[in-house]
Amino acid sequence: MSARGQAAVAGRAGAPEAEWTRRGDVALELAISGKPHTGKVLAAIQPHADDIPLFAGGTVAKLVREGYTGYLIRVTNDEMTGSGTRGEGVLHNEQDNDAVARALGLKKSYSLAYRNHRMDEMSPQDLRGNLILLFRMLQVDTVICYDHWGLYEENPDHYVTAAVVESAAWMAGMAKDYPEQLEAGLKPHSVMEKYYYARGPQISNRIVDISSNIAEKIASIQAIGTQGPGGNNGARLRQRLAERKLRLPVLGDDDPTANRNYIEHFVLDEDSMHARGVPSDKEIGAPYGFAWAERFRYVGPNPSRMEEYIAKHAVAR
Repeated sequence: MSARGQAAVAGRAGAPEAEWTRRGDVALELAISGKPHTGKVLAAIQPHADDIPLFAGGTVAKLVREGYTGYLIRVTNDEMTGSGTRGEGVLHNEQDNDAVARALGLKKSYSLAYRNHRMDEMSPQDLRGNLILLFRMLQVDTVICYDHWGLYEENPDHYVTAAVVESAAWMAGMAKDYPEQLEAGLKPHSVMEKYYYARGPQISNRIVDISSNIAEKIASIQAIGTQGPGGNNGARLRQRLAERKLRLPVLGDDDPTANRNYIEHFVLDEDSMHARGVPSDKEIGAPYGFAWAERFRYVGPNPSRMEEYIAKHAVAR
């Protein structure tokens, strides 16, 4: 039985707690108590500081809460974003990236510092070697990253990163690739699970219930104030409205509430995402009875029918 099946059977005393269910061809990943993933390692990989918070922050926080040790890997230096000079953008985005890691409960963040918006000119072999080194060194079991096969993606940083992650996750387990790493004492280590997200139309086969982790997702989005919709945008909107003798009740009566509620009520339902064909987290979850959810193309072991039956019907002895 897989670790996931065991977790489902273990559950709370007297009533097994299911981690999985299905809706047709879609697997629904449920929130569960305890730490069934203790001992497993997660790598959340993003080209830019805002990618994981916007598209997968709830799932990262959920897996960490359930026992994963997590690491954040940012691939570019984000030099083209933020106010001020490119150098200032690099510094401020690195600080934001570290804050994202803290908000999601990750152990450490890495910044590989490839040139922003120019990854299609860099060597895929170089990035692949760096990722394989990290996968082997950290013993990564699960990655979360952009979907290489997502549609209508115009940013080269996104699709180049996704393609290299896909190949690196496989090659990290090969005994003859990058032998210098093996001579240095590392061992081949395959990445067995992949959660791929997209910011456009996507063939998704997994819906993750993040209702219990929406606070962490909002906190991670608030951390990306340099280039993203976080920071003090809610407070600034509240101030602009006050100057016009107006107020939005949803923004509350203080700046921290305004910043948090701005993200929940506006950022997580952003019009620009709808234009790309990306539903909001509420819209993703609604058909399945989840208040908030994220969607992925998942590659890896799925629960067997027998495991699902055991999780649903087993009773304590």
